[in-house]
Amino acid sequence: MGTPVVWEGNVGNAAEHRSFANGNKDPRHMLRLNVMFDNSIPDGQGGYKDRGGFWCNVEWWHQDAERFAELFQKGMRVLVIGRAIMDTWKDKQTGEDVSALKVEASRIAILPHRIEQVTLASNGNGQRPANHQQGQGRSQTSGGHAQNVPQPSLDDMRHYSEGFDDDIPL
Repeated sequence: MGTPVVWEGNVGNAAEHRSFANGNKDPRHMLRLNVMFDNSIPDGQGGYKDRGGFWCNVEWWHQDAERFAELFQKGMRVLVIGRAIMDTWKDKQTGEDVSALKVEASRIAILPHRIEQVTLASNGNGQRPANHQQGQGRSQTSGGHAQNVPQPSLDDMRHYSEGFDDDIPL
């Protein structure tokens, strides 16, 4: 079974991708991260004070794990949703049972802390999506390099609120 968790922490090493044979089907893919789940509290001066934390392996079984392994970097802030379980195995040298907490993730979100820029992939044919071809802007990243940032067209902005319903029943 396992205990449901929603934990926030920092990636402690480069992500590891593994593939496992799955009979005659496509192989299963796993992404493994080592994450420091911390317990920071505001220090009253605009910063945070660490109140401890713990390291935990996070395993995410996903068909795109190989691609995501390139995305997750050491120090990146992530939100992990999944279930915490106790992993037990025999130590190869002593033969004794060893246990450690791990998280089997159902989702891993990248939080915007320490992110300098985001680059969107093309839509498969080497072009930007149709709604982003008009109106290109220039923006400065924190590193000082200018980059193209898609700006929404006027038509996109006119229809933005049509899909929202503010009449939420209480």
